[in-house]
Amino acid sequence: MPRGSTLIRVRTDQLRAAMVAGLVSDGRIRSAAVQRAFRLVPRHLFLPDLPTAQAYQDEAVATKWVDGVAVSSASQPSMMAIMLEQLELRPGHRVLEIGAGTGYNAALMAQLVGPTGSVVAVDIDEDLVTGAAEHLVAAGGNGIVLATRDGALGYPEGAPFDRIVLTVGSWDIQPAWWRQLAPGGRLLLPLSVRGSQLSVALDLVPGPLPHLASVSVRSCAFVRLRGAGAGPDSSRPLGNTGLAVQAADERQPDPAELLKLLAAPTGPPRPSPVRMAAVDLWDGLGLWLAVREPHACRLLVTAAASDRVPSLLPVGVDGGTLALLDQRGLAVVVPCEPGGVRFDRRFPVAVRPYGPDGGAVADRLVDLLGGWVDAGRPSASALRLRAYPADVAPPPGPGVLVPKAHSQLLLDWPAP
Repeated sequence: MPRGSTLIRVRTDQLRAAMVAGLVSDGRIRSAAVQRAFRLVPRHLFLPDLPTAQAYQDEAVATKWVDGVAVSSASQPSMMAIMLEQLELRPGHRVLEIGAGTGYNAALMAQLVGPTGSVVAVDIDEDLVTGAAEHLVAAGGNGIVLATRDGALGYPEGAPFDRIVLTVGSWDIQPAWWRQLAPGGRLLLPLSVRGSQLSVALDLVPGPLPHLASVSVRSCAFVRLRGAGAGPDSSRPLGNTGLAVQAADERQPDPAELLKLLAAPTGPPRPSPVRMAAVDLWDGLGLWLAVREPHACRLLVTAAASDRVPSLLPVGVDGGTLALLDQRGLAVVVPCEPGGVRFDRRFPVAVRPYGPDGGAVADRLVDLLGGWVDAGRPSASALRLRAYPADVAPPPGPGVLVPKAHSQLLLDWPAP
């Protein structure tokens, strides 16, 4: 082998080793098996158009765009590690991946299930499947089945599967995934829960009332499923203001009425003893409010409008804030940080009232912020989720029921 080729290989090995060491240090990789898979599979061969050093950064990489919107990406390695740990793959497992992408995740899973297992990866775009096949050949991956399919339909000819994993965000749990999961199997998907996207590992529970029960929940952000399983857009733009509103599916605010309220602030912001972090827009308080409070919503802010509209993320970043909306009143969480919001720490917040009944709504929101703190600041990782088919009545008990088209989600946080 020429000396230059040897040096390049040493360099890529070092970059990969550094990436893996970082994932281990951050607690993303927890098992020896997942660590070994990341060490063996060269990510740069699945991103051939990217500089090698960039391929080993802990960053997601958009790989396909349609009308200016990313529709496929190479997931962030730390998120991939989290999901592989959630999957708990074992040698001999039969795996279906929905969203083949570059093929990198399929290659990692093939290492985990070994020669006695199998991996099928499907994608709705033929060009992505072709590219994944080329990448796998370059990386020496063998035995992975690739197919161009609508992921909502699964891969019935290979069922049942011990594991089904989605690497695209889904609004619902499709019936095909239930049918194609083996008894005792696990479904892992980025699931939309009232605006937040959660990586949920669900085990199939047998018995007189079969259902899926979560064993692990983490926050995430993935491009959305396309095709027959594409769900509704959870946000509605507020004219050309750079704002959008996101609320529970069963309660969509009127954008025009909301703009009228935003144009009518009523009194100074209500102080709050609660300190928040940027992540609490989606996880933490944002998720807790969306699940527990039917009148809660998010005001989403584009980066271009972030210097003019309150946001829980730094200026120049797409973000937003949390709000409570009634017919005649609106209350919005606003940061009170003189130096500006930062990603790396908590900051003080207040609640600003709008509209004729804004004061009462603001007082209610201040109380809710305090209730979240009193409950132990619950986040996605503590959430428990059970899923039932849409035509099956869940058993009575605690929890908030979130209806979907094909399933019903029963959500609850255990007492601290």
